[in-house]
Parts: sequence; structure tokens; C-alpha cells
Amino acid sequence: MADAPVVAVRGEAYREVAPELARFTVTATARDRDRETTLTRLAERAAAVRALLDAAEPAVERRETGQVHVWPVTKRSGDRVVAYQGSVSTTVTTTDFTVLGDLMLRLADQEQVEVAGPVWSLRPDSPAYREVRQAAIADALVRAREYAEALGARVIALRELSDTGMSAGPPMMVKAAYARSGEPERELELDPAPQPVHAAVEARFTISEPVLG
Repeated sequence: MADAPVVAVRGEAYREVAPELARFTVTATARDRDRETTLTRLAERAAAVRALLDAAEPAVERRETGQVHVWPVTKRSGDRVVAYQGSVSTTVTTTDFTVLGDLMLRLADQEQVEVAGPVWSLRPDSPAYREVRQAAIADALVRAREYAEALGARVIALRELSDTGMSAGPPMMVKAAYARSGEPERELELDPAPQPVHAAVEARFTISEPVLG
């Protein structure tokens, strides 16, 4: 068996699947000449963001507060403080894409609040990854059989299988549309970007003795 002929192949699979998660960032900022006023306004705006996110549950699956940043603003010509500025960011994750656009608009409507995103993605344990890996293995087996048949042989056994990696494509841009009638009624329609998933394997198969000539 050690001297049996071997065919080495690479199997690949590519799929585009619907995203499972959407993430966006909400940043509240404040600026004033007085430090206490800046801190008070920042706390009030962060609380307003939290209240909107509380009201949006259970559409909000997860939210994480990032770095709170407060710093003095000085004149270029010296160290004299002319103002204080602060910001606090929250990363929001949702799986309910039907309310995503409306939620982002309501957050962006708050004073001194910036909204960025969404970024579409799959869950780390998404079934899509397993399905694509299995498809890559099936592709390797098909290729091995095709090579064996071309030689008048057949695949007998698997000798080695290695995973050469899996990748998901980069985030894609969002398309947005606004509808207005009478009193402005804002509507943001988001098109979830399909997530490309690619898997590749390398395999070595033992084949029967080729029929040459």
C-alpha cells in the first residue's frame, strides 16, 4: 500500500450567504469651556443613547461601551485651556434587520451624536462555515476521482487531508433610501450585504494502478 500511486488535489468551495449580524457604532460628544458642563452634557447624551437602546430591546442583541475620552482643548500658541471636549462610544449588535434603519436614524437624531455603520457579518459559529468546508472536501474528492478516471484507475482511500484556510469577504457599503411626505417622515432602508465565504483543502488519495497506453 505504501508504494500505491497517489493523486494530490486541492478542493475549494465558495458561497455567498445572508449576514446574521449587523454592528454599528454610536458616539456621543460634548464640548464647552467649562469642564463640569462638558461632563454633564456628555453624561446626559450618553444616557439618551442608552434609553433609546433600552427601548429597542430585544432587537439589540449586544452593546458594548468603548473608551470614554475627555480632554482639554488648548490654544496652539500655548498651554492655556480654551475648552473641554469629551466622547463616549457604544458598539451595538443586532440580528433584527427590519428595525435597524429606524434605530440608527433615531440615534442619529440626538444632539451631538454620530452613528457609523452598519458592518454586516456572520456569527463565529455560523453553519455556513461548516457547510463550505464540507463542500470543499466534496470538491477535492470529485477532482481526485476525475483524475483517477482519466488514468483508468479509481480512488481507493484517503491518505491525507489538510485545511488550507477559510476566509470571509470584507464588509460592503450600504445602500440607503429616504422617503418624505408632508411632515418629514424619515425612513432608512438598508440592504444587507451578502457575505462571501471561501474554504480550501488539500488532499492526497491512494488510487488503483493506472491503465496507461
